[in-house]
Amino acid sequence: MSAEEYTDQWLDEHCGDMLNDLARLIAIPSQRGEASEGAPFGPGPAAALKEAVAICRELGLRPNVYGDCIATADINEKVSGLDIICHLDVVGTGEGWDSDPYTMVIKDGCVFGRGTADDKGPAIASLYALKAVAESGAPLRAGARVILGTNEESGMQDLPFFYDNPDVRPAPCTISPDTHFPVVNVEKGHYLMSVSRSWGVTDALPRVVSASSGDTFNVIPADAGAVVAGISPGELQTLCAPAADTLGVMISCSEARNGAQISVKGVSSHAAYPDGSRNALTALLGILSDLPLADCDSTDAIRRLSGIFPFGDSRGKVLGIAQEDDISGPLTLSFTILRLDESGVRCTLDGRVPICATEDNCCRIAEERLGAAGFTVEGHIEPAHHTPADSEFVQALLRCYEAVTGKEGFCQSMGGGTYVHNVEGGVAFGAAMPGYDTMMHSANEHMPIGDLLAAAKIYARSILAICS
Repeated sequence: MSAEEYTDQWLDEHCGDMLNDLARLIAIPSQRGEASEGAPFGPGPAAALKEAVAICRELGLRPNVYGDCIATADINEKVSGLDIICHLDVVGTGEGWDSDPYTMVIKDGCVFGRGTADDKGPAIASLYALKAVAESGAPLRAGARVILGTNEESGMQDLPFFYDNPDVRPAPCTISPDTHFPVVNVEKGHYLMSVSRSWGVTDALPRVVSASSGDTFNVIPADAGAVVAGISPGELQTLCAPAADTLGVMISCSEARNGAQISVKGVSSHAAYPDGSRNALTALLGILSDLPLADCDSTDAIRRLSGIFPFGDSRGKVLGIAQEDDISGPLTLSFTILRLDESGVRCTLDGRVPICATEDNCCRIAEERLGAAGFTVEGHIEPAHHTPADSEFVQALLRCYEAVTGKEGFCQSMGGGTYVHNVEGGVAFGAAMPGYDTMMHSANEHMPIGDLLAAAKIYARSILAICS
């Protein structure tokens, strides 16, 4: 029996153990929290890291922890030839779940729970791939390791504790199982834009006195709300209904102090993949813009924002920065956070930009357009990441994918950014299968058990191909 056949068989036999260990991690709410000693990104990520290290020890792997926030699990004492970098932190749960997001549920051949696809499931698959290779007894010329981080979703501030450590020697090949198969060799650049405008308090009526939507910069909000002073809930409902029908969102109006509250319900998605979402924030701005509001600064700001970032424009066309190239595809722009009160408005927009995007053809244009409308803009481009598709490393990964799935491998670009974005020569590799929506960053996040098992087999074969 070949080493590849052995690892396939071993993983089949230990699939139940793999799911049990995944359930242990899913049970820990590991979104970022308040820092404390021993928990630089909050108690949840710290608890997930502690549990993952315990799993590594139980599997007979060799764990090391750096800065209380990132750990490694090594297959042997040799210098690593392949690093598999995963993360244990998660985004918030949001609404709309059919089950408890922190209790792993098996249904219809899938595991459900926050982190099953992003990225606790792939992390467990990677650890079991290491263990399978170790059990195979295959001779390795180099080591292999899984790296487990805890701050991928909110800044990747954990990475320096590993990569800047003088005792660490990064592997020449790195993968991140944090997206889809086959190989993602291009990650678009990132343009995180902050937009603001201030004004003096006024008593003009009717006017919007507050508005709020979004909590996380990389999540398109499904909910948005505003308080309109000087108008009744019934009148507001009547005025808003036509726009809501046109935009395809749900609205409700209720009593509020000196006026009415409007709530908008849309459809969320990851900010890097806006197609198919219904952004409640831009819908709210469009609905408010159509109201017969008083001529005041808040009204002007709302109408200008809606005009520059209209509902459905996820390419920055009206802003004037739409562009694309053959390697990395089109620019996407998602309006994700808004806070408006009596003294001003603060906004965050998440742009994923192609290789061709520059400060001049993107940032300067946005600054000029918004500046002319009275807004202050801050932000710069973090460059795109590109590893050539014809590299020996990428071709080896594609062969491993093809061997397990029987499908043709190919390279692709994505708008999301993974841990390998600033790792030279690194690529994202799985763990979801092509075209399958795991509901990452949304309610009912899940992963087919068969796909998770196939991912583990692909990673085991990748370790063998690169390190043996």
